[in-house]
Amino acid sequence: MTKSNYKLTKEDFNQINKRSLFAYQLGWNYERMQGSGYLYIILPQLRKMYGDGTPELKEMMQLHTQFFNTSNYFHTIITGIDLALEETEGVASKDAVNGIKTGLMGPFAPVGDSVFASLVPAIMGTIAATMASQGSPVGIFMWVAVAMAINVFRWKQLEIAYREGTKLVTTMRSQLNALVDAASVMGVFMVGALIATMINFEVSWAPTIGEKVIDVQDLLNSIFPRLVPALFTGFVFWILGRKGMTPTKAILIIILLAVGVSAFGHFFFGMG
Repeated sequence: MTKSNYKLTKEDFNQINKRSLFAYQLGWNYERMQGSGYLYIILPQLRKMYGDGTPELKEMMQLHTQFFNTSNYFHTIITGIDLALEETEGVASKDAVNGIKTGLMGPFAPVGDSVFASLVPAIMGTIAATMASQGSPVGIFMWVAVAMAINVFRWKQLEIAYREGTKLVTTMRSQLNALVDAASVMGVFMVGALIATMINFEVSWAPTIGEKVIDVQDLLNSIFPRLVPALFTGFVFWILGRKGMTPTKAILIIILLAVGVSAFGHFFFGMG
């Protein structure tokens, strides 16, 4: 079976939204972050589309347990587009789904977290605290009302994204291809940005030659800024390609390597 004959219903959307609101982060881990949570919220629908225990179901389950991490406030937009693609194309949509997930999770993460997890609580908390200091509880109720409105927004966006995703795969094929290509490029760009900003691996060794102190890290920066983090990331990808290597083993190797090189006093290693 390549394509699905099952069409999502209102009950399906309600089930996905309930799981999204209450259980999405329960499987969070440092290896794949929200990957298992993403699979959990759509697993009943995948079973309906592909059939329980089928090779197609197993293939898509493996896809959805891969690394995924984005804002809690926008992830169902990606889910809606994903389900529209799978409902129409089945396992043939695998590459497109992977491109959409990879390309959109990065841009959605800072927007959702900065607006809904930082800005809104700061503003509403200030209003509530100010009104409370004046003896009025209205600010608290305003904050609760805003939180409920945000949850309604999260609930509605799934079906909107699903409808737009259906249009992409039925009447806008060329736009879908362009979107997948753009998402793939953006995904690569975001990985590069994460390497440059999140991995902090520097050479602190500064040998003295005569009266001149050579700052090795400054020398490397003049040749290629953030060269050491890029080389280290390449090393991690290389070991992940070795037979029998798993992400958990790779993380253990990184920890041991960080402790080892730091013990020499010539390197500083950290994650931002």
